[in-house]
Amino acid sequence: MAKKKPTAELVKGVIYARYSSSGQRDESIEGQLRDCHAFAKKYGIVIVGEYCDRALTGTSDKRPEFQRMIRDSGKGQFSVVITWKNDRFARSRYDSAIYKYKLKQNGIRVLYAKESIPDGPEGIILESVMEGFAEYYSANLSQNVKRGNYDSALQRQTLGQTVLGLRKGPDKRFEIDPATAPVVRRIFEEYAAGRPAVDIFTDLNAEGFRTSRGNLFNKNSLRRILQNEKYVGVYEFADIRDEEGIPPIVDRELFDKVQKMVERHHRQPAAKKVNGGFLLTAKLFCGECGTPMTGDGGTGRSGQVYSYYICNGRRKHLCNKERAGKRWIEDIVVAKLAEIVNDDDMINEFADRFMEWQAKQKTSSALSGLEQRLKQNETAIKNTMSVIDSGLITDSLKSHLMELEAERVSLEAGIAKERMEAPELERDSVVWFLERFRDGDQSDPAWRIFIVETFLQAAYLYDDGRLLLHLNFGGKNNTVTLKVAEQVVSEGEVLGSSFSPSGAPKKGPGG
Repeated sequence: MAKKKPTAELVKGVIYARYSSSGQRDESIEGQLRDCHAFAKKYGIVIVGEYCDRALTGTSDKRPEFQRMIRDSGKGQFSVVITWKNDRFARSRYDSAIYKYKLKQNGIRVLYAKESIPDGPEGIILESVMEGFAEYYSANLSQNVKRGNYDSALQRQTLGQTVLGLRKGPDKRFEIDPATAPVVRRIFEEYAAGRPAVDIFTDLNAEGFRTSRGNLFNKNSLRRILQNEKYVGVYEFADIRDEEGIPPIVDRELFDKVQKMVERHHRQPAAKKVNGGFLLTAKLFCGECGTPMTGDGGTGRSGQVYSYYICNGRRKHLCNKERAGKRWIEDIVVAKLAEIVNDDDMINEFADRFMEWQAKQKTSSALSGLEQRLKQNETAIKNTMSVIDSGLITDSLKSHLMELEAERVSLEAGIAKERMEAPELERDSVVWFLERFRDGDQSDPAWRIFIVETFLQAAYLYDDGRLLLHLNFGGKNNTVTLKVAEQVVSEGEVLGSSFSPSGAPKKGPGG
């Protein structure tokens, strides 16, 4: 009896979509979802969920659906996140690095429906360049939006903001909404009286009340309300701050009392601080046997806790590779990467590779098709005008010319839109974005993740003091060999070593 052919395991994925509030419409979410579903179908990915943040900027990680997706990523229900373009995931390069790092730790890959990131090590750096450009574009867009809204802000107009308890009046300024302002007062008064936040929002939801966006209340939406200065009358935009620019819903004394309670109840480390994690997970390997080195810890007799990387082969008693102190090896790797990004030759070579990729991408993009159609349209208009100039004027020719003119306007608008969504980078811009790594603070956890995830492909550590770094770069200098030495870490028991060889040194990859 013939053996049954094994069925390929299904790749399960989710879609993340987002649009900001600066002139975009809810329909753009539907367009993103449509493209992402088409991408999934093309590559045989089964979509098991969607996460959509509407009218929320990508410059901040305070996006409810995005955070829910990050939390769900640890449940093992999907292995791929599909988003429309790189900037839909995040427009802050630090946020992007941190959250992609978290997803990677959970075995999840991020894919883009409308951007082709090449496979291989250069693709990782390319992705970082695109994130940097998205952040820069977002900052410029924000400045332009603010510039356009400044005059309206001088008149204390709402600028399209929706706030529970307030509404836009006939003069386009905020006024108290008699239907929902009592809900806001109730939230402040109950919280100030010591009622737990979970009880407050549970009751509000049960009674049918909803947030300004029509969603159920939760601890995050409740906290945003409790910290919103608009409820004490403060109007703020750019450098404008008017303490009496909005009709107050609660008095200052109650508001200040609540702020102290919120701070006391919710004090926690900054969201972007990644503490306690092992930075080199899935990137650090044993030079002696080639297996991954993973994070572990121990406690000395004095009670002091030690963190270190240990060879997985050693765990199975198959290798004698010495442990390496966590902070020590991470600091060495980060310092060397910081030195490498100051290498002008590496930056320039990658910039050349990026320009080659961008040229290939342009020829196969929607923009190229629109530009080709515009050339054909202009030729048709020119030919039609030649016929008319020759004296042959008919109603059908006039009608045809009007149709061509309308098509030209539509094509020009489409081209402008495509260029806004996927602007072409000059080579100098690519170099500039890569050089921005040089300004990083080596003690900043977010920056450490950023540079390691972008530039490091793998690191091999040997007991004879060699450390080989393989970079996400296909150039001639993609492998760096260092000679390092580690001090003995001891507290009644040895948890580290000075790299006394535990066996004959083996030649590592590229070494």
